[in-house]
Amino acid sequence: MRQSSSPIARASAVRDRIHRTYREGESVTRILTFTSRPEDWQPLLADPAKQWRTGYSARTLAYCWEAADGFPPEVADALQQTDEPSLKDLTPVLAIPEFKVPLPGGVRPSQNDLFVLARGAKGPVSIMVEGKVSESFGPTLGEWRSNASPGKETRLRFLMNELGLVETPADSIRYQLLHRAASSVITGEQFRAVAAVMLVHSFSEDHIGFSDYQSFAALFGVNGKLGAVQRLGRNSRIPLYGVWVLGNCRFLQS
Repeated sequence: MRQSSSPIARASAVRDRIHRTYREGESVTRILTFTSRPEDWQPLLADPAKQWRTGYSARTLAYCWEAADGFPPEVADALQQTDEPSLKDLTPVLAIPEFKVPLPGGVRPSQNDLFVLARGAKGPVSIMVEGKVSESFGPTLGEWRSNASPGKETRLRFLMNELGLVETPADSIRYQLLHRAASSVITGEQFRAVAAVMLVHSFSEDHIGFSDYQSFAALFGVNGKLGAVQRLGRNSRIPLYGVWVLGNCRFLQS
């Protein structure tokens, strides 16, 4: 395997086999190949031709994280400012673009822009990164549940259980935020993490989508704030935190 100074690991077909191991107990060799440049992220996208364009979140996120020595500075600053002991002095040890987390109730997994496994003084921390520029967070929960199949209802109940939600979220909540946050918790459990983080890495100076993030945080009684790491409830399977970070907009031109 070719190593680089970046902790970013490119997950290929082997990555999908690793996920099947969690689901089916299949015995496989856990092998990942490493990236050496942002372009190595492109083949992993669901729609490479559409998503890999200058000014779009997938490309912008790749260039930002590949340029970093560890966490991008704005991410490191946000994490360091928290008073939560489990999130202090974190060091990323593994990062996997387009990380798929299988979910019950259907065949499509949650495909996260970036999974980061970090090391801290208290133990591992699972971080799911959602890159954003001007794209929305996709359908609302109401739109997603329209003519919902039994499988969708099974998935929703599973997500609520992982996140510690007792009441069904309002139809206006963005479904993507639910399964991205749950992905961090699920993967954190697999790595025996002491905490899980859903990190929105936005490159929009107008904070497009931030109101949706605030509505999601409000499910846990939290008033979402820019750049602040906040505990999202007390009943998730492992402690869950959310943070909205504004990225360096120079990477929009990459």
